[in-house]
Amino acid sequence: MMQYVNLGNTGLKVSRICLGMMTYGSKKWRQWVLEETESLPFIQRAWDAGINFFDTADVYSNGVSEEILGRAVRQLGMARERVVIATKLNGPMGESPNERGLSRKHIRHAIDQSLRRLNMDYVDLYQIHRFDKDTPIEETIDALHDVVKAGKALYVGASSMNAWQFADYLHTALRLGKTRFVSMQNHYNLIYREEEREMMPLCSHEGIAVIPWSPLARGFLAGNRSAAEKGQTLRAKTDEFAHKLYYQQADFNVVDRLTEIAGKRGVSNAQIALAWLLHQPGVTAPIVGASKAQHLEEAIAAVNLKLSSDELTALAEPYCPHPVLGHG
Repeated sequence: MMQYVNLGNTGLKVSRICLGMMTYGSKKWRQWVLEETESLPFIQRAWDAGINFFDTADVYSNGVSEEILGRAVRQLGMARERVVIATKLNGPMGESPNERGLSRKHIRHAIDQSLRRLNMDYVDLYQIHRFDKDTPIEETIDALHDVVKAGKALYVGASSMNAWQFADYLHTALRLGKTRFVSMQNHYNLIYREEEREMMPLCSHEGIAVIPWSPLARGFLAGNRSAAEKGQTLRAKTDEFAHKLYYQQADFNVVDRLTEIAGKRGVSNAQIALAWLLHQPGVTAPIVGASKAQHLEEAIAAVNLKLSSDELTALAEPYCPHPVLGHG
């Protein structure tokens, strides 16, 4: 049975698993992406399982991901008041310098374009997709406040950045009396836990929801990778971003421990890895990507998988510190 929690200190209820939409869009963007007809069964299964939280971004397949999600909501009969839609902005959506970033001009155009692609009047959560060093924080906060006041978004959130940068956004919104971020979409999983140093405590202190991306380390935690063989799937073999993030010897040590515990439990590595994340203080809903049916089933099953304190300790023990990864 799916579980639901508040999104941070808001009254919005979200499922403990969020379906990430980056996997669904156009192969013209990334070869491993599933086209619309392939995508719909995953969205349907997620909805049937009680997942009400869907996360996309304007840059995913250059907007096609948003279009697919919008059509799916209508085609699958997902009543708008029951579904929680999140999207993001910041990445380049055109060749000109004003079609990217977090300026007032780009925010004004980006939200309207996202709503057009989704064919919706509003999104539940509008997130900045990384920090923009070229735009004053006050300008971004003020523009996002206008988006909320115009009824185009109910809440605003952020994604990976330094904790001091996020704290600056939070403080600025408070100082100006503007709409405050309610969520942080950060890079957090069993083999990348640097967020525990500052970002996680900050979010806990401020009542901010944590919705981690890449909870399975882009498939690395499945246990089918090696230093020489980068994986079996097209995405694993061609994912240069993941090759830079992971593949330290310590990462393989964590996977070995994960595989050991999963074997004793008689479940998959993915279920244990997601269950571990769901046990971490402050985590609201990991964002799960699914390109195979088993990926989604494992995520759904992980919600009700309870780990013992000994298992949690054993999973955490092999970790070694990493350089900061995923903020770029």
